[in-house]
Formats: sequence, C-alpha cells, structure tokens
Amino acid sequence: MTHRSTRRKAALTLTGVAVLAVVLAGCGAGPDNKQNSFRPKGTEAHKIYNLFTPIAFLAVAIGVLVLAGVLYVAIRFRHRPGRDDRPKQIHGSTPLEIGWTLIPAVILAVVAVPTVSTIFDLHSEPGPGAMTVTAIGKQWWWQFEYPKDGNGKQVVVADELHVPVNREIKVNLRACDPSLGAGAASCNVIHSFWVPELAGKTDVVPGHDNWMKFKADRTGTYLGQCAEYCGLSHANMRFRVIVQTQSDFDEWLAGQRDGPAVPLDQAGDAGDLFSTKFECTNCHTVSDSSASTYGPNLTHLASRSTFASGYFPLTKSKLVDWILNAPGLIPMQSKDCRLPPPATCVGMPSFTENTPKGKPTMTRQEAETIADFLLSLK
Repeated sequence: MTHRSTRRKAALTLTGVAVLAVVLAGCGAGPDNKQNSFRPKGTEAHKIYNLFTPIAFLAVAIGVLVLAGVLYVAIRFRHRPGRDDRPKQIHGSTPLEIGWTLIPAVILAVVAVPTVSTIFDLHSEPGPGAMTVTAIGKQWWWQFEYPKDGNGKQVVVADELHVPVNREIKVNLRACDPSLGAGAASCNVIHSFWVPELAGKTDVVPGHDNWMKFKADRTGTYLGQCAEYCGLSHANMRFRVIVQTQSDFDEWLAGQRDGPAVPLDQAGDAGDLFSTKFECTNCHTVSDSSASTYGPNLTHLASRSTFASGYFPLTKSKLVDWILNAPGLIPMQSKDCRLPPPATCVGMPSFTENTPKGKPTMTRQEAETIADFLLSLK
C-alpha cells in the first residue's frame, strides 16, 4: 500500500468522524428545549454563561493555533526521498523552556481569576427577600418542601417546583429526610440538582446538607434532572421548575395548603382499594399536603402536569398503566416492596407481576377506579 493511499484513507476517516460529530450535535430537541445552558433564563445561569463564553473562545483559538502548528510541521517536515529526516536538536533551549512554561501559566491565571470570582459570587448568601425551599433527593424522584405558614403548616409536593419570577430562591438540598426517622430509610444515595437554564449543578450528599440559589427572569417551565448517577432510574429522575407571576404563585401555594378535594374516607371503593386492599397508604398520603412520606405526597396530584418524577404526562391512561405495573415503565428495584420488614426495596411495586404470596393482584378496573380518585385530587 502506498503512502498516498494511506493518507487518503486517513483523510476520509477523519472527514467521516467530523461529519458524524456534526450530525450527532444536531440531535437535540431544538433551541428551546427548556434544558439548554446556552439559553440562560436566570441570574445565576447568565453568570455561568458569561464566564463560559470568553473562555470557550479562548480555548478554541488556542486549539486552532495548536492544530495549525501541527499541520505546518507535518507538511513542512514531511519525509522526502534523499533528505535527512533528523530534526535539529534543541534540548536544553532556555528560551523555549521558559516560553512553554510561562505561556500556559499566564493563560491559566487569566482563566482562574474570573472563574474563582464567579464561584464565590454563585455561592454568596441570597438577599433578605429570598424564598427558601427544601429539595430532597430520593430514588428516583424529587420532593419539594415549602416554608411553614403562620399556622405552622408546610407544603410538600413532588416532581414540580413552583417559584415566583424575579425573586431569589434558595434551595436547601438534602439526601436525607428526617421526617422518616433514623436509619437507612431516611437517607438516600448521592444525587445532583441541575436546572441548566436557571443555574449550575450542585451535589446532594447524604449527611452533608448543601444549597444553591437562582432567580428566574421570566415565567415558563424549565426542565431539571439529577446529574449524578444514582441507580437504575437515574436517567429518569427529572423534575420541572414552573416559574409564575407572584400572584399566580400565591394562588397555587394557597391551593396546595387546602385539604384534599375528596377525603379518603369519602372515596368509596377507591378509598378501600387505595388504603386497605393494596395498602398504598404505606408509602403515600392523599390526606395531608404537609406530610413527607416514603413515596410522593399525592394530596393534590391532579394539580400537576406530570408524574413519575416528571417522566410521564399526567393522563388517565398512563396513570392506570403506572398503577398496575410501575416497574414495567421505569426500571426499579421493587420486587420485594410488598413484603413486610425486614424486606426492603427501592421504587414502587408492581401489582400485576412478582406478587408475593398472600398479596392480591390488581385488575385494570381496580386501577382505573384508583386513577379516577387520584385525578380528582385537585
């Protein structure tokens, strides 16, 4: 094989790789996919973007210069018949040693100053008018707790974080839920809280409470997700930040503080199925919007647009499928969920598969009855 054909194949391979990279880079969900860090919609996201942009251009410029130098040397000093290929020896050249030591040091120093400044700025305490919300990472969903009102009652929701526009939000991040008591059941694995269009990533670590802040500058829905591998359904651990006007947010929060639209003891067959036959109240509550439970609080489930950690739209057909066999829709370690202690599990059990001895299976009609009840909980 000649050198020319070898070079031609190498060039074709590099061209193919470059085209493939461009094609894959365009496989997103569009410029307004609500999870695009290059379209910041919040104060902290703008700071991160303003830091990233000049450094990215600097890195590209350096990369172009390095590649140009490599190409120049490869062409200028390529092998030629009858020519001595041994390069001039420059080992120990003081000017070169100083040059390739100082230039990278100066570049890193230039990058370090705004980077460190931005890090301190992002982690400075929010102002006195900030609203505080607690986010608890679980497997595999997020629980949000709002401050207590004048009567000492808080609001606990799952999957969707509502906040007012143009107001600083401090999010306390926990992987442990003290309301579940002590032990393994109260603490979870490491997660990471990330809403690309509003702020950067912040880890959620068991035994080490963390926090972050953001301020959205326009209303809308912004998609967040867990950014730290946390088990089977890590990729499905999503949530939504719904930014509203102050009046809309106040109205939403007041509605969440109300009691259930249909009390469990007045739900008829659905109440019996939910609380007694299938023991759903072992993990969920539909009666107290201030209670933190092992599973998501469902007291006002119908006020949400999604469920299952924001993975599915809240429709009856999908909710029925979920009630029947949740692990069939999202991977979960749930085989032993319906067994008594000391059996443990992660996730929601299936009521149609792997049914433990003595535990009832669920029919679609029963699932539809429960779904109708849950969808009445505005």
